[in-house]
Amino acid sequence: MSRYINETINNYPALEKCRGDIEKALAAIIACYEGGGKILCCGNGGSSADCDHFVAELMKGFLKKRPLGESEKALFESGFAADGLQKGLPAISLTSQSSVITAFANDCEPALIFAQQVYALAAKGDLLLAFSTSGNSENIVYALEAAAAKGITSIAVTGESGGIAAQKAGIAIKIPEKETYRVQELTLPVYHALAAETEDYFFKEA
Repeated sequence: MSRYINETINNYPALEKCRGDIEKALAAIIACYEGGGKILCCGNGGSSADCDHFVAELMKGFLKKRPLGESEKALFESGFAADGLQKGLPAISLTSQSSVITAFANDCEPALIFAQQVYALAAKGDLLLAFSTSGNSENIVYALEAAAAKGITSIAVTGESGGIAAQKAGIAIKIPEKETYRVQELTLPVYHALAAETEDYFFKEA
């Protein structure tokens, strides 16, 4: 394991400082899925897009096709569905739940739009992955608090300072950049590496 992490750090040497935390995050993600859990993701702006992107890499084939096994295919009446579907790793982007977000922001407290979803959705063995370039986004900090209250593992991906999010999270990957767009430029290869390593672990034969 760590092939894709190694390749990513070779391509982006600045991430060497984060190697240990990236490897901890990978171990936590694998443990989550081995225990039958799911991943919840939250972030704002560009980090919201990162949530959707990461979830997409988990929910369908990323570098592998992940075909259904014969016993799984036998459960379908339609050969079209059985042959066309892929095995997925359950993940939800909390930033995409527009009705929940707007209802809660309008009726209750905007700063708690992600915390509400974490508190409602999180179950034993789940994991929260929170993206915040500053590490100080209020709604991210509260989401991490909700994760702690529910007793689930949390990972924060932040900029160099880490901010409050790095203090609240169980694992913090502090990208060694300060400017928002620079942090985001290095965030993508990090979660691509995590997605590729996770896929390789669970779908060796795919």
